[in-house]
Amino acid sequence: MKFVDEVVIEVIGGNGGNGCISFRREKYIPKGGPDGGDGGDGGNIWIKTTKNINTLVDFRFKKKIFANHGENGKSKNCSGKKGADKTIFVPIGTRIINSNTDEIILDMTKKSEKILIAKGGWHGIGNTRFKSSTNRTPKKYTKGKKGESRKIKLELILLADVGTLGLPNAGKSSLIKSISAANPKVDNYPFTTLKPTLGVVKVKNQPKFVIADIPGIIKGASNGIGLGLKFLKHLERCKIILHIVDIAPNDNSKPIENIKIILKEIKKYKKKIFLKTIWLIFNKIDLVEKEKLKNKITKIFKKIKQKEKIYFISVKKKKGIKNLCINLSKFLKKDKKTKKDE
Repeated sequence: MKFVDEVVIEVIGGNGGNGCISFRREKYIPKGGPDGGDGGDGGNIWIKTTKNINTLVDFRFKKKIFANHGENGKSKNCSGKKGADKTIFVPIGTRIINSNTDEIILDMTKKSEKILIAKGGWHGIGNTRFKSSTNRTPKKYTKGKKGESRKIKLELILLADVGTLGLPNAGKSSLIKSISAANPKVDNYPFTTLKPTLGVVKVKNQPKFVIADIPGIIKGASNGIGLGLKFLKHLERCKIILHIVDIAPNDNSKPIENIKIILKEIKKYKKKIFLKTIWLIFNKIDLVEKEKLKNKITKIFKKIKQKEKIYFISVKKKKGIKNLCINLSKFLKKDKKTKKDE
C-alpha cells in the first residue's frame, strides 16, 4: 500500500429538505386546512480514528466528500427523512487543519476519537407551521439550509516513542530491523528508505516501545535536495531521537561534520524537533580497527559537547544494541512517570 501522509479534501454536509405546501383533501371535509410537513435535516460529516488503517491513501483521488441531503416534507404532516451522516475514518495520529487559515482544528491521537467536521443544513418548515387564527390557508414554507462546506488538510504524524535521524546509509533501517519485527528495506545505496516505518521493540523486564525509521536527509534537504524534509514531521511526537552516525563513512567525510549537517537541517525545519532529547549513536564500529577506534572515540568526546548520551554500536555484529534498548526503555519509563506527576 502506498504511504500517503498529507491530503487536502473538501467536506460538504447534506442540505436540509424543503418544507411542503399541502392542504388536507378528504371526502366530506372540504376545508381540511394545511398539512404540509417539515423537511429533514441534512446529514453531518464526522471524522473518526481507527487502528485498522495507517495511511491517507484513500483520499488521494477522492477530494470531495458529501453527506446525504434531507428529504423534502410531505403532505399529511409527514416530515422528510433526515439525511444519513457520513463518517470518514482516518489513522490514529491524524491532524486536522483548516486549509484556509492553517489553524489546527484537532490532533487526533486517541483510538475511536471523533469530531463533527461539517454540519448538515437545517430543515425547511412546512405550511402547517404558518397556520394561525388570521391565516387559515397559509401558502408559505421555507427551504432547507445548505450544509456546511469546509476545506481541510489531513496530516498524518506517526505515533512513535523513539525516532531515528541521520544521513542515508548510516544504518537506521538496519538498527530497527535488528531490534524489532519491522522489515524496512536495507541495501548498500542511499535512500533505500522511501517512507517511514514503525517497529515495536520488546525489552526483557522493561516496557516495550515503538520506534520510527525516517528516510535519511542530506545537506541541502531544507531546499528540497534528496527527499527534502517532508518526513521530519513524523519526529514531532517522539519523546527521544536517535541520531545515527556512520563512524567509518566510505565517502571520506568526517562523522563530526556529518552530525553538524543533520542538526543544521532540522534546526531550519523546526526548532521544536531540534530541542528534543537527542542521543548520538555511532554505528559500524566493526569496520574500524581496535586502536583506531580508540583514537576516534577520544577525538569524538573532545570535539562534541553533547549533554545527552553517546553510544558506540555495531548493528551488524550486534554490539551495544541490547544496552541501548534497555536504556531507551528506562528513559521512556522515567519520562512517562515525570509527565504523570506533573
